[in-house]
Amino acid sequence: MADRNIVIFGAGKIGRSFIGQLFGKAGYEVVFVDMDRSLVRELNRRREYNVVIKGPDLEERLVIKNVSAIHAEERNAVINAIGNADIMAVSVGKTALPAIASAVAEGLMEREKQSQGRILDIILAENMRSAADFFREKLRQALPPSYPLYDQVGLVETSIGKMVPIMTVRDLQEDPLQVFAEPYNTLILDKKGFKGGIPDIKEFALKENMSAWVDRKAFIHNLGHATAAYYGYLKYPGARFIYEVLADQDIYLFTHDVMQEAAQVLSATYQDEFSMDGLTHHIDDLLTRFQNRSLGDTVFRVGHDLQRKLGKDDRFLGIIRMAMRANKPYGMILDAMTMGFCFRAGDERGEMFPGDMEFHLAWKQDPDSMLNKVCGLTIKDDATLIQRLKQHYKRIIAD
Repeated sequence: MADRNIVIFGAGKIGRSFIGQLFGKAGYEVVFVDMDRSLVRELNRRREYNVVIKGPDLEERLVIKNVSAIHAEERNAVINAIGNADIMAVSVGKTALPAIASAVAEGLMEREKQSQGRILDIILAENMRSAADFFREKLRQALPPSYPLYDQVGLVETSIGKMVPIMTVRDLQEDPLQVFAEPYNTLILDKKGFKGGIPDIKEFALKENMSAWVDRKAFIHNLGHATAAYYGYLKYPGARFIYEVLADQDIYLFTHDVMQEAAQVLSATYQDEFSMDGLTHHIDDLLTRFQNRSLGDTVFRVGHDLQRKLGKDDRFLGIIRMAMRANKPYGMILDAMTMGFCFRAGDERGEMFPGDMEFHLAWKQDPDSMLNKVCGLTIKDDATLIQRLKQHYKRIIAD
């Protein structure tokens, strides 16, 4: 048995392929908390799962052992697990963070009852800006005022750069626990977020200015990925894989140039953290990784969920706002964002993401209302940006 354990909320793709893998390989007992009863049951039956690394010239199968799981509704078991955890992680998505805050708060109170003053670090594997502030506020609302939240709970933001494709029905029939992932395995974390000792895991890359690295992920990696998906779908509506559309030189070069435009903004905003040479190297590496045929990443996975990806602080508008403040150009980024308004890709069954169908219906009925609701744009404050966006859209659909 391992003498250390980690409790991970979320046994999904990142939870299993990345966080669970890193800690499992480092000798930790891995305890997942999840809402999927069949997944929980199978993890408890087998006590292990496979991570299949899909590289351009390799396929490696990692077996993550000493694993168990708790259903999220088993409240007492969840609270006890948190009470006894050496470290915790969450990988549930921003919308689910409020829902787990009360259970985490009860677990923290249980820890306090067992051993007063015991610290718990929580790794936030969420790829969101200001994740620590967001989750801390949810915990504060769920905890009694007397609980020393700021002293005893470390909230560690991350930048998740690992690409994990959607598993096909066939893959899940073969093994419902297996998860595919690319070879990239570096976890960027906020060094300042830890309150206790930092785990000795060689794949950790600890950063002092975490905001810069979260922005690099959102505004280089996520931006470029979505750009390839949106332009790719526009030009090849029947294409399934990201590597297929990036084989088109026009799509590749446009994606590269959009990422470079964003890099100019980031290098100006974070002069002490990033150089253009460093960001250009990162862009070239990402474009190579995006074209990993073995991974089988789809246009649907990369582009779907328009209401989030076209949101006011996400990969497009977040860097556009930053460009405005830095007085830097953002025309190509706006072009790429506008292509997203035409995105209607479906999954392996040809079915669109439900939220994307809602998006297109709202856009058709009342574009200005949709721009306000989804993108946070108002006629009063963003008239010029709205006008430019509409002009770009008319040009795209005319082409």
